[in-house]
Amino acid sequence: MQRTARKDNPFERSVRSLLHAQGIRYRIHFPLPGLRRTSCDIAFPSLKIAVFLDGCFWHGCDQHCPVVKKNTDFWLGKIERNHARDLRATAHLTDIGWIALRYWEHEAAENIAEAIVFAVRQVRDAGASSGGVSRPLEDVQGPSGKFEAVDCNECTVETQLRE
Repeated sequence: MQRTARKDNPFERSVRSLLHAQGIRYRIHFPLPGLRRTSCDIAFPSLKIAVFLDGCFWHGCDQHCPVVKKNTDFWLGKIERNHARDLRATAHLTDIGWIALRYWEHEAAENIAEAIVFAVRQVRDAGASSGGVSRPLEDVQGPSGKFEAVDCNECTVETQLRE
């Protein structure tokens, strides 16, 4: 477990590379405003968008339940704490007017990058059309089968794959 890269792992780098290739500029490992020792993987601070690229094992993916053979209580407790921290971070960002985008490592990097680019452009377009003041997104159909459900009162974005 100690050999697992905490930051800049191949999954993160592949998504960031695809974003950069499309001309999207971002900040990495950006500290979340108002939360100590918590950061997002990719941030667009001026647009108030935070992107989290969650590992299936470390964040408790429902599709890939963690298989732990040694020190089970410790690792399952750690995964549960990580999940609780993820929920707190998302709620905090929502409360301060940010959009939190979360993706699992088992999702295709191309689809993730496409959804992020789509969300960034939506927020930029909304800000440009309202004279620079950003406004909440409406329910929109994202590219390649992604559906982004946005609660206009809380400005949250959740992406789900259609089955």
